[in-house]
Amino acid sequence: MGSFNRVESTRVPEAAIYNEVILAGDGWMHDLEPGQVLRIVDLEGNQAADTLFYDADNAEDHYSAVATMTNQQNIYLTTGSVLLAESGKELVKIVADTCGRHDTVGGSCSAQSNTVRYAHEKLHMHNCRDTFMLQLAQRGETYGKRDLAPNVNFFMNVPVTPEGGLKFDDGVSSPGAYVEMQSVGRTAVLISNCPQLNNPCNAYNPTPIRVLIWNS
Repeated sequence: MGSFNRVESTRVPEAAIYNEVILAGDGWMHDLEPGQVLRIVDLEGNQAADTLFYDADNAEDHYSAVATMTNQQNIYLTTGSVLLAESGKELVKIVADTCGRHDTVGGSCSAQSNTVRYAHEKLHMHNCRDTFMLQLAQRGETYGKRDLAPNVNFFMNVPVTPEGGLKFDDGVSSPGAYVEMQSVGRTAVLISNCPQLNNPCNAYNPTPIRVLIWNS
């Protein structure tokens, strides 16, 4: 269940058609065309990139953690994992991964979860749910609160205890580690570069990530 499958990519940044840095706490949303490849780079290591996927032509058909985990019989994502939508449609496939393991069960931080997990005075803190909502709002009426779902946490380390609980441990990625995925159809990708300061998922120090896209 916790095995790593690290595979390096042959793609070079110079050939990418898109290359941007997402600052800590910022969000990003972009549509991938069929066959395009997205790479997310953990620039300084130990960062968490909360990510959701949608059928770009049907916003209601979003990434399903349950369908994905059931299909691959594993709660972690790595090279070879296929991320499925609620309908069972394939959204993206991980084709390279130098980190080796990514979380599917920890969810995203929110104002409410920050108060429950940490302290009431954390209510005001910036969080991934707010970042997701801001990015979705910029898409107009196509997306809304109903389109939020349990997300992928790329680079995040959330071990499951023998009792079935979750632990938020130090990340398992190093500076420059990346995960690369190829879009099966037209897929919308939504990222919140997590601003979490209360648990070790970002080493208590949120840092930038980089996103690159190739045509194939």
